[in-house]
Amino acid sequence: MKRFITYTLIGIAALAMTSCKGFLEKAPVLSQSTEMTLSSYSGLDKAVAGAYAYLGSTGWYGGERVLESEMRSGNGIKHADHNSNRYATEMNWNYLPEATSSMWAVGYITIAECNNVIDNLEGKATGGVSEQDLDNIKAEALFLRALCHFDMVTLFALPYTYVKKNMATLKPAELLGVPYVYHTDPAGVPARDGVLVVYDNIVKDLLDAERIIDPSYVRAGVADKKAAVTLEAIQALLSRVYLYMGDWQNCADYATKVINSGKFELYTPENYLSVWKGTTGGSEVIFENYIDLTNYSNLDCCYMTFPEGAYGDCIASPTLMNLYADGDVRKKLYRQDKNETAGLYWTLKYEGKGLSVPDANNTVILRLSEMYLNRAEAIVNGAVIPGTDAVKDLNAITSNRGAAAYGAVGMDAIRTERRKELAWEGHYFFDLARWNMPANRDLCYAMTADRQNIPFPDYKWALPIPKREMEVNPNLVQNDGYKE
Repeated sequence: MKRFITYTLIGIAALAMTSCKGFLEKAPVLSQSTEMTLSSYSGLDKAVAGAYAYLGSTGWYGGERVLESEMRSGNGIKHADHNSNRYATEMNWNYLPEATSSMWAVGYITIAECNNVIDNLEGKATGGVSEQDLDNIKAEALFLRALCHFDMVTLFALPYTYVKKNMATLKPAELLGVPYVYHTDPAGVPARDGVLVVYDNIVKDLLDAERIIDPSYVRAGVADKKAAVTLEAIQALLSRVYLYMGDWQNCADYATKVINSGKFELYTPENYLSVWKGTTGGSEVIFENYIDLTNYSNLDCCYMTFPEGAYGDCIASPTLMNLYADGDVRKKLYRQDKNETAGLYWTLKYEGKGLSVPDANNTVILRLSEMYLNRAEAIVNGAVIPGTDAVKDLNAITSNRGAAAYGAVGMDAIRTERRKELAWEGHYFFDLARWNMPANRDLCYAMTADRQNIPFPDYKWALPIPKREMEVNPNLVQNDGYKE
């Protein structure tokens, strides 16, 4: 960790400021030191803008966060006719400490960016800059810091729901999450915090962000306003975090805040097939990663789901496809290859913006349908929201998809509808984990029979801590089941 953070601080500003061209209408030019950049409001504002750039990294929402979830969970398969040898490790859950550094690295780079901003805001309310201006960029940094830690703890630790329920019997390493870094120290060697502590800190950061952000704030000078933090993005992420914690009333309350904001509308059957390839986010999008062709490190979602002229390694599984009824518009969001190979379908959620072949596509991180699904699940588990129920929430989605309405709703219906609606957006693996359920999958090419079905609990639900971090940080403990 010491070596990693040192490298991070050397290269962080230049990398961030040059890789956010797609996010900003005009990329800022880094012509001063990090210390100078952080000495003014303008520099701090640009540093926050730069922090967004890492969301599109291949190790994060540019590819792996989404595609690994689909391939590990059973939503994805591989086929010999569309195989570039990518995503075979993920298919087999065959992770080694030598090959899990991508999300860890990009996460702590982003956290360092955010911490540098948060720690340098004092005294910057001068020359027309108000305290609210500072609070707005601090809220953005708090959101991004919370998102980083959340996405890492869901990868490198066992799920909160399982840990909380079994704390008395789990081994010490099984209780651990990731280091929650509030202040980035170049010489730091932080230990892993407990899973429950990490989640508490995530919630604290998000509640602080919600409290201080101007409800009408939207970052200026961005190509896609849905790719910047807003009050509703903070509240939507809180709903998701509370969902993962099994805190049902808070989950439902925050989903309701977003739904009742009136700023978002569910996709209709008429526009559902076209919204995914928009230049900027559609009516359901609360927060997304904006992508164009200026950054070629973050196109995995397009390349891996495009069967001609690219890789096409990530194919929808038969089990997933069989969930969609013929009249469901979501079934039409899958395509075959040019040979119309029987049984092979690829999602069109990353069809592209018409810029190239294969193309670039935004990655949706938070959207309105998830809020209805979160609230429905929370209500089934005891949350109370006057004026609605789980049946109404699920049918709000099905009525806009050409799917059959529900007459009654239990957890089986919730699980099925989440899987159909959020497929290929990176949810299903993490849903299975928090439900403490096994991954039962279709046997396919490049999958070994002994890895077809992954039981729960099992150590493989938490990735190994990267080898390079273990080597340079004596305070890190490796996850149970992996070699030190």
